[in-house]
Amino acid sequence: MRKIQTVSLIGLGAIGASYGCKIQELLGNNFQVIVNEERMRRYKRDGFQINGSKQQFNYTTPETETEPADLVIIATKNAELQQAIEDARYHIGPDTIILSLLNGISSEEDIYKATGNEHILYSMCVGIDAVRDKQNIDYSSIGMICYGEKDKSVSNDVLAVKELFEEAGVPYEISEDIWHTIWAKFMFNVGINQTSAVLKAPYKYFQQIPSLHNWMESAMYEVVAISQKVGVNLMEKDVHHYRPILLKLSPEGKTSMLQDVEANRKTEVEYFAGKVCELGKEFGISTPVNDQLYRMIHIIEEMDKVE
Repeated sequence: MRKIQTVSLIGLGAIGASYGCKIQELLGNNFQVIVNEERMRRYKRDGFQINGSKQQFNYTTPETETEPADLVIIATKNAELQQAIEDARYHIGPDTIILSLLNGISSEEDIYKATGNEHILYSMCVGIDAVRDKQNIDYSSIGMICYGEKDKSVSNDVLAVKELFEEAGVPYEISEDIWHTIWAKFMFNVGINQTSAVLKAPYKYFQQIPSLHNWMESAMYEVVAISQKVGVNLMEKDVHHYRPILLKLSPEGKTSMLQDVEANRKTEVEYFAGKVCELGKEFGISTPVNDQLYRMIHIIEEMDKVE
């Protein structure tokens, strides 16, 4: 079985930094974070604070030639994916394993189209409530990374990542059906991210207000209906599966989309409601909740531009 000795990360947001610091603690200089020159200067100057502890990462620029890494982790936003693939070009070789922690259901296919890499593991993270404010990152739950082969096999790549995560102390789960798992997380994100962004609501409101929780799940059930058409076959139990996960999140924690709204950043609405509405039209499924969320979030983005 192959052993992962070098890891490169691109995307130093709340999720990338939280998991990356554990891997760097294990691998030292064999762990690199790919950033542009401006960010490298700023990050080296200011450092990071992760749950109150100072953290300095090992940085490299996209222009710096290097040997391909054994593992590349992509933890950017969807809109930044194509640039991330380009920036990681020296780090991705024919034998490099790739893990994409992006939201949504399309990043692995996009990475394959761009790279032709045959070692892309389907993956996602769940249960992490990390929040980033500039270079300060705090979380009460680090959650875990779920991953696996789309064909459900337990390959050498899967086992190599398992060994790395165990040695680094990164919580993980090898999913028996990762495509179903990714769709279930997509379903949850469609509900929690978008409704929280519209109402600017941390997790505590979803934990305490039944009508809000029900509205969130109404958006999720539209994904369930579509999944029946594409052969993923989500069910009511998949919706219910996320209820205890939500209750365990920090009450003051915020979804990534809410953090984007508060920071006046472009949201990932195109990859959530946008994708749901697109698939709904394709398969003749009504998506009124996501249609409305799509409009509302675009309006919020436009409002942020008004002075």
